[in-house]
Amino acid sequence: MFNRLKSFFRVRTPPKVVQARFDAAQTTRDNHRHWAAADHLSADMEASPEVRRTLRMRSRYEISNNSYAKGLVQMLANDTIGTGPRLQMLSSDESFNDEIETSFMRWAEAVHLPSKLRTMRMARCQDGEAFAILATNPKIRHPVKLDLTLVEADRISGELRWLEDDRSVDGVCFDQWGNPVSYRVLKHHPGDVRYMPGDEAVLVPAEYMIHIFRQDRPGLHRGVPELTAALPLFAQLRRYNLAVLSAAEAAADFAAILYTDAPPNGETDEVEPMDSIPLERNMMLTVPAGWKMGQLDPKQPASNHSEFVKIILSEIARCAVTTYGTLAGDFSGHNYASGRLDNQIYHKSILVDRSFWESEVLNRIFEVWFREYRLTAMLPFTPERHTWFWDGFPHVDPGKEATAQEKRLANNTTTLAAECAKDGRDYMSVLHQRAKELKLMRNLGIPVTGEQFTETSTEPENDGSEPKE
Repeated sequence: MFNRLKSFFRVRTPPKVVQARFDAAQTTRDNHRHWAAADHLSADMEASPEVRRTLRMRSRYEISNNSYAKGLVQMLANDTIGTGPRLQMLSSDESFNDEIETSFMRWAEAVHLPSKLRTMRMARCQDGEAFAILATNPKIRHPVKLDLTLVEADRISGELRWLEDDRSVDGVCFDQWGNPVSYRVLKHHPGDVRYMPGDEAVLVPAEYMIHIFRQDRPGLHRGVPELTAALPLFAQLRRYNLAVLSAAEAAADFAAILYTDAPPNGETDEVEPMDSIPLERNMMLTVPAGWKMGQLDPKQPASNHSEFVKIILSEIARCAVTTYGTLAGDFSGHNYASGRLDNQIYHKSILVDRSFWESEVLNRIFEVWFREYRLTAMLPFTPERHTWFWDGFPHVDPGKEATAQEKRLANNTTTLAAECAKDGRDYMSVLHQRAKELKLMRNLGIPVTGEQFTETSTEPENDGSEPKE
């Protein structure tokens, strides 16, 4: 507080004229309007509570009313989370691994973990950040009563003060090393009818709060919507499509018009201007003498309409680190190679995002869950290594992928565990299931690929009473 007051009275040096050799550092009559909104605010001041609130409202509105934006958010959630991550324990005790994996899977089903993770992914894209409280829920149908309570970003809010605490950023309190200590959660949403200014709040320790956002700048402690840069483009595209549709509808509203090439006061029948004539289907109509019947020539949509829409969508797609084909669901202009390349770019970003979810969300959930599971099972607490499996990405050509996989396994450049992990499967489960199937096939006399099958004769053996032929 004293340092802030002292900074108000210190002597400030006058600003110097920038003498730079970089074109981007020059301010001219041609570019001063373009750079008028550029500032040197800190990360938290740039993303102030008022700014984030406005961005959240506009992002939610656009996603609710724009099919491309809605599909983009759902696509990111479905491709990142999918049907949900699967746990694999890496201890030397296989029975212990199976017990933990099975129990965690049943707990995840009881608390609807995949659905909540998808909601958090959509909230991170739409609101810029997602919050989840690790709380106790006695109604959970599992010995472990841990549950995830999702909280919207609007409910994490700081107190109304003239000067914000140096270690608090809009409801998030930090220690001297920058670690979050607690989160101030409002009892009701600010947009709820039950909310009153100055309403009571709950301080949740950071140990039991999961807070995820994309930190685009050092020193940023609250997130902004991931579609912030694309929101003006969504609005432009909607306005353009609406204007094109209005122009096309206006031209289509007129079934026909009467016009004449005769000069004023020429030899033509009198026709009342702007008069309308009801028409019926399959009818024959005569027009007044000197008049012709025609239709309006619609100018919209223009021939380059689809190209303009594609350019806008391609620019929007880069905001989500994807491509036009993936965003629009349109690969009609792609060949096999370009389609695969588009998917590789998008899948790479999904893999990076999944790594973030493992370290920031899943590992924290499993740590708390495993600690409570040890207590319920009366087992000593010993940390065990583990990993996560995700849904695999379907290949464009499964035949070529299977051939490449077979070659990699043959020349020992990969492992069965790695290949199964790409498809989101546990190689131990695959081998055990495959062994059961092969055993059953042999018992039923079904030929097994790669094995020589000898058919057993069902004819009775010759006991010597009859001569052999």
